[in-house]
Amino acid sequence: MKIGYFLSTEEYGPAELLEQARGAERAGFQALWISDHYHPWVDAQGQSPFVWSVIGALSQVCALPVTTAVTCPTVRIHPAVIAQAAATSAVLHSGRFVLGVGSGEALNEHILGDAWPQADVRLEMLEEAIEVLRELWRGDFVNHHGKHYTVEHARIYTLPDTPPPIYVSGFGPKAVDLAARLGDGYISTMPDADLVRRFREGGGGDKPCQAGFKAAYADSEDEGMRIAYERWPNSGVPGELSQVLPSPRHFEQAAQLVKPEMMKESFVCGNSAEAHVEMIEQYAKAGFDEVYVANTGPHHQGLFDLYEREILPRFR
Repeated sequence: MKIGYFLSTEEYGPAELLEQARGAERAGFQALWISDHYHPWVDAQGQSPFVWSVIGALSQVCALPVTTAVTCPTVRIHPAVIAQAAATSAVLHSGRFVLGVGSGEALNEHILGDAWPQADVRLEMLEEAIEVLRELWRGDFVNHHGKHYTVEHARIYTLPDTPPPIYVSGFGPKAVDLAARLGDGYISTMPDADLVRRFREGGGGDKPCQAGFKAAYADSEDEGMRIAYERWPNSGVPGELSQVLPSPRHFEQAAQLVKPEMMKESFVCGNSAEAHVEMIEQYAKAGFDEVYVANTGPHHQGLFDLYEREILPRFR
């Protein structure tokens, strides 16, 4: 099991993210995830730097592989632009870059006034976007006239030796099937063995499966719960709301239905090494190859020390 650290752009500014990346590497984490948002989920998180600037900076401060978790290459940014951004990122990281993609959320993608499509259409757009990405990474001039995207006389000149892998996020059967058919790997945030099995049996085979979970390191479980509830009450918002609500204000309204104790269902709160090990083992039993932990709140160094001392050695 490879264990990585998840950089939350919704909660930390660029300098803090770079500091955390350095700390994660020193602690012995093996890779990084980084989120790609235009807005935070709720205002209490308070940040949202442009991920491609941060990814470039990461290449200069640590040598860990980086995966976007995840980029939506369909609405807010045209896939031809994402293709260039990902290619440059792969060059800067000497090939240690993975483009994680998904169908996105209205929270980030509606900002230009475009209609927010239904789920089936979003998956259709994602499939065509992946086609555009791979066409452009071949290094030739591309003319693409598809149902959703047009590319005319476009060529990417700065390319890595090998195109970056594309890992596809999926939480429902149709998205997982698309990931199995088109992805070089699979991304999730749930320790769901059925979804991993569906990916592998649907064509994913032995391709990498990544997943992530959140923690709130603190001196006690209750203090961790308080921090998690303050910063991420949206984690308790159910169903498809996370895909369709358009602003942090709407997530804050929905989160009024979330109780503080519900945070313990989605966060590892406090400072228990055993609680972290138990969570990681849930993902391992579900069939994931890599798991990434994010820390909310100010105590990321405490989490790094815990992992360096008591958790990472168990999984080496």
